Amino acid sequence: MRERSTKSKVSLAGSLLLAHPAMRDPNFRRTVILMSEHNAEGAMGIVLNRPLGRRLGELNGEFALGPLAGVPLYQGGPVHPEQLLLAAWETKEDGFRLHFGIEPAKAGQLLSEPGVVVRAFLGYSGWSGGQLENELKHNTWVVADIPGDLLEGAQDNTLWREILGREGDDWRLLAGEPDEPGRN
Repeated sequence: MRERSTKSKVSLAGSLLLAHPAMRDPNFRRTVILMSEHNAEGAMGIVLNRPLGRRLGELNGEFALGPLAGVPLYQGGPVHPEQLLLAAWETKEDGFRLHFGIEPAKAGQLLSEPGVVVRAFLGYSGWSGGQLENELKHNTWVVADIPGDLLEGAQDNTLWREILGREGDDWRLLAGEPDEPGRN
């Protein structure tokens, strides 16, 4: 299995954390987390593959008639699940640019630009200083680079399978296991 060294003090911001296939914590089982911050004080990211099946306009009247009404709503993580975070991905020739935690007016402006995807998240995933490093030592997460086609496929559990499968043959095999192997 291809593994990335996490012993160095390199920030994981701009990387993906993929839940290890053995993880059973319902908050993170089979999640893909986009890391937006990682330093000595802690880390923060958002779960990309937990759609709530609702649009931002359904959340409250503030968004119902505005340009953001149709933006899909996701569960961003277990920390502060009542907090709304807006993010936008701007596709560029050399990759993409992430706008994280933006104001609704800025999100509406970005939404009208070509190649921009806007998403809304309730809550986020967070770790205190040293907590994520400890979890990485115990192989709780698989660190992956962000693929250029991240937003082109389904943003549900299939995203976890797809990205984990790209990490090598062994990971592909583990990603393909059924949710409950005992019920096979």
